[in-house]
Parts: sequence; structure tokens; C-alpha cells
Amino acid sequence: MLKRNSFLPSEDLSKVVVKGMQEKKAYDIVVLDLRHVPNSIVDFFVICSGNSDTQVGAISESIEEIVYKSDQQDPWHKEGQKNNEWVLLDYVDVVAHVFKSEKRTFFALEDLWGDAEVTRIAS
Repeated sequence: MLKRNSFLPSEDLSKVVVKGMQEKKAYDIVVLDLRHVPNSIVDFFVICSGNSDTQVGAISESIEEIVYKSDQQDPWHKEGQKNNEWVLLDYVDVVAHVFKSEKRTFFALEDLWGDAEVTRIAS
């Protein structure tokens, strides 16, 4: 498995991602801890929602800025920033998913990882 060159452990990085989401008023923030799920490809999924494509874009930009300031790393891979309906920022061990609310309901990622330890972040 590819490992990132980072100073922060994945659990701490997931908290930095949450902070980036909160900076732009993301809501329904959920952290899925997948470290004990067999065959999981990441340690954490951090998922949130935004009300508009503009807010989704702002949230994803905030995550990138705060992670870079905290850990001097850019996403290894990113997708969805053209449409801003579902933006994925892949930091290898931590993957951030920023959804427009109706897309989140449709894809229901939380339901796909029923064995994960789920932490809901209060708004």
C-alpha cells in the first residue's frame, strides 16, 4: 500500500480535514474509521455536505489549504472540482469526500462501510 510522506498520523490528519470542513460551514460531518475493517484501502473517510456547488468548492479549497499549512502536503489525487457536486481529496491514508447534499444521499457512502467506527461531528 502506498504510504504518504507526512509528519501527522492518519488520525491527526483526519482531524485537520474536519477543521478545514468546519472553516467553511460544512454540515453533517462524519468520520469513518476504517483501520479495523478488513481489506480497507484507507484509514479514514471524512465526509461532509455543502448546500451549493459554490460551498462545496469552498470547503474543498479550505481542506487543501489547512492540510498544507498543517502537514505540508497536497492531495495525492483529487476529483470532482469541475462540477463541485462530489469532490474527493485523497491524502492516501485519509480521503475527504465533500458532497452536495443530494449527491451524498444518492451515493450513501456511510452505508457501504457498515463495519467502520463512525464519529459524527457536532456542527
